[in-house]
Amino acid sequence: MRLLVIGINHSTASLELRERLAFTPDQLAPALRSLNNHLSSYDESSNPEAVKSEAVIISTCNRTELVMSASSSEQYVLSWLSGIKLIDHDDFSKHVYRYEAEDAVKHLIKVAGGLDSMILGEPQIFGQMKSAYAVSRGLCAINTELEAVFQHVFAVAKKVRSDTAIGENPVSVAYAAVSLAQRIFADLSSVSVLLIGAGDTIELVAQHLKQSGAKRLVVANRTLDRAQSLAERLDAKAILLSDVPENLAQFDIIISSTASQLPVLGKGAVESALNDRKRRPMLLVDIAVPRDIEKEVAQLSDIYLYTVDDLRDIIDHNVRLREAEVDKAGQIIDQGVKEFLVWQRSRDATDLVVSYRAAIQNLHDEELDRAKQLLEKGKSPEWALESLARSLIQKIMHQPTVEMRNAAGVDNQDLLNSAKVLFGLDDEFDNNNRNEKIASSQSNDND
Repeated sequence: MRLLVIGINHSTASLELRERLAFTPDQLAPALRSLNNHLSSYDESSNPEAVKSEAVIISTCNRTELVMSASSSEQYVLSWLSGIKLIDHDDFSKHVYRYEAEDAVKHLIKVAGGLDSMILGEPQIFGQMKSAYAVSRGLCAINTELEAVFQHVFAVAKKVRSDTAIGENPVSVAYAAVSLAQRIFADLSSVSVLLIGAGDTIELVAQHLKQSGAKRLVVANRTLDRAQSLAERLDAKAILLSDVPENLAQFDIIISSTASQLPVLGKGAVESALNDRKRRPMLLVDIAVPRDIEKEVAQLSDIYLYTVDDLRDIIDHNVRLREAEVDKAGQIIDQGVKEFLVWQRSRDATDLVVSYRAAIQNLHDEELDRAKQLLEKGKSPEWALESLARSLIQKIMHQPTVEMRNAAGVDNQDLLNSAKVLFGLDDEFDNNNRNEKIASSQSNDND
């Protein structure tokens, strides 16, 4: 099995492509089951005895990544993605990146630590990765391999955030959206804001708005209970998503982030609201993937429509405040990868030790049974013990002796030096052994 990460993000794919390959929260569990079945069919066809594959799907507005402990090929995995998303392989394969083994571990730590985000150091991705991991764990889609990987990734990412200033001066898509609103409306206390959705992103947007002076907030959601729950925490009002069109004209700013697969706000509703507002401008910020607001809305006069990709300039400015910490964070990540590799090798060595001990135990059992048989046949205890010791030593020494002679024949000094370490044959032993040979040679000469 190998650790493999395959994905796209904001650096490799357009918003349109990211929309087509995104998984909503409702789609995640069925997709994981499908992916695991797909990977398992490969395992069974290639090696029925292989350890079953494990998988985690990370899907956010800026990335879709498949994290796997699997024997499957990249093309086999991409064929699954192509099929489940009904998208031609050639339309997205050139935008895909892949990481294996230690490079995969390093990439995941960078993602969790916010170093691979559109906004350097943004904190949301850490929670999103933990949620993705929790979904996989709840479905028993991960076991020993990915469990160890993600626990280590989370631990190192926390260290990056606690030991550097990479997460200081709050910067996120939500923060960038509010910064954009402040550029257009100098005084946020005098405007009305509609927040569509009731998830973590919208809550973060609302917190930034409150800190920036916004007072009139309304939360719209498909379910009123969830909207009211968030509204109570924000000292805001709540309405149903279905009531948005008739209330749209009263809002100066609309910020939307839902998990809907289809737009929740169309051109017609916005145009009607503009007419009711006597053409007073409106700012619409769509930070959802797939998009919540029809792109045709941007064609309307007096409308300022921005998507996550449009926020890049604001984000780039804020990123510079954190860039000084990148090198320090990189050192922590490199050390974290090294520690993981040490742990992994140690675990592999543990498996080897267990196998070696089991093999020696088998020899012990075989020779003990043979010694008992000698006693049953009337041999003396001394004879049986001598036979057991001699045979056991010969069988233990046989394979190492053969390999050391072969190594000497081809001058494989690395293996010979390793044998010295494994069998405790230090230099003092070599010197004593050499002196004994010299003494024996001199004695023979004297004879």
